[in-house]
Amino acid sequence: MSLDEIHDVRTSDAVPDATPEAVPAEASKRRGGWAAVRPLLLRMHFYAGLLIAPLLFLAAATGLLYAASWQAEKIIYADELTVARVSESVLPLSAQVQAARGAAPEGKVVSVWPAPDEEATTRVIMERSGLPEGETLTVFVDPYTAEVRGQLATAGDALPLRAWLSEFHSSLQLGEFGRIYSELAASWMWVVALGGLALWIGRRRTRRSQLLLPERGATGRRRTLSWHGAVGLWAVAGLVALSATGLTWSKYAGENIGQLQDSLGGATPNVSAQLKPGAGADGADEHAGHTMAPGEEMPPAPPAVDVGIDRAVAAARAAGVTEELRVTLPAQGKGYVVKEQDKQVPVHLDAVSVDPADGRVMDELRFTDYPLLAKMTRFGIDLHMGKTFGLLNQIALAALALAVMSLVFWGYRMWWLRRPTKDLKLSVGRAQPRGAWRKLPATVLLPLAAVTAVVGWFVPLLGISLVAFLAVDVLLGFVGGRRAAKAA
Repeated sequence: MSLDEIHDVRTSDAVPDATPEAVPAEASKRRGGWAAVRPLLLRMHFYAGLLIAPLLFLAAATGLLYAASWQAEKIIYADELTVARVSESVLPLSAQVQAARGAAPEGKVVSVWPAPDEEATTRVIMERSGLPEGETLTVFVDPYTAEVRGQLATAGDALPLRAWLSEFHSSLQLGEFGRIYSELAASWMWVVALGGLALWIGRRRTRRSQLLLPERGATGRRRTLSWHGAVGLWAVAGLVALSATGLTWSKYAGENIGQLQDSLGGATPNVSAQLKPGAGADGADEHAGHTMAPGEEMPPAPPAVDVGIDRAVAAARAAGVTEELRVTLPAQGKGYVVKEQDKQVPVHLDAVSVDPADGRVMDELRFTDYPLLAKMTRFGIDLHMGKTFGLLNQIALAALALAVMSLVFWGYRMWWLRRPTKDLKLSVGRAQPRGAWRKLPATVLLPLAAVTAVVGWFVPLLGISLVAFLAVDVLLGFVGGRRAAKAA
């Protein structure tokens, strides 16, 4: 949410008849509660917002571009994604794959994505030398005529525009070093958002409507604060969700999250496509008579017979795997893997593996059998990427991005408006006074310190940056104290 110390410590803005004497008296009575915690939240909110806000703004701006890329690529790559004319029947997948091989003979086909609807092309995914790591060559084939509609370098299901914007959002196209920016933003977003929420809810107001809506008739900093708080209140759930799901992709916190999820039995399962070791695709042991060293296991042999992609897909459809298929071709010692990739509600994410020798289904994996944590992770990631609810999801992401950018702007504006206007020299808004933590009772301070230490260890960039903030703050306090002593 914000960046300032922005929320005024005074209550006279909301309660005009409050006297200066009454506020400290009441605050002293509530010293063990909100009155003691609020100054600490204000100071944390000020520094976190002030220093992390540029990263949040960058993440929001690049996220806004990514949210729009889903619709943009449908326009830019319309020739590759759609057929020229819909016919009554489609050609076998094997014929479509053969056409793709003819168009790109230097590529090795690794998977095929049959056309998901009647106007879409089939994607034939190839590995080819010369492509950057993580990219493949995709050949788009008309399923009715086997005409090749185009070729593009892709990353997963992302075409060049969305792939570039995705990398720009996650690392600013700076590689692993750039990923620190996005992880730092995701690490702090939930802290700033929840801290701002507590400050906004705990603020005194004369009408309940001022909690949910910007205050009418307000001017200056008070007007900016009302917009900042009301918009932040409506956006906070989405911001916390984006922060949590974004951390699952991060380098450092992501590893901890993955380990925790695995230890809790929430790892995402995979369908087994492993062929029987030591046997050919026809079931005969083609290594008979060969001697093996003690304890040595016969490596799986490549398929001697392949029923073909058409029979493999037919077997998968017969097993109930029917929606938006992605077929992985047999590799060394493995059979076909046919997965559903329809991630819009209701999701279709079942998978089967098929023996290339006889078209028999070897293993099945249903999404309903996923552990709860794996399901939640899947839903969270797809919501973050704008897949789950399609266009509606992408509009919601764009709205959240605009909200973050507005909150950052309003936060800096309030910081500027708090500057001493009587000074002749250029100055900016003051921070909340130091020493707020010393006013906390031990029953609050000790648990808070323990929770902060645990969270800082689990989310390393949050912990490291928090320690850096504290060190700089202590240093500034020491320097300021020395100057004040000399002046005295």
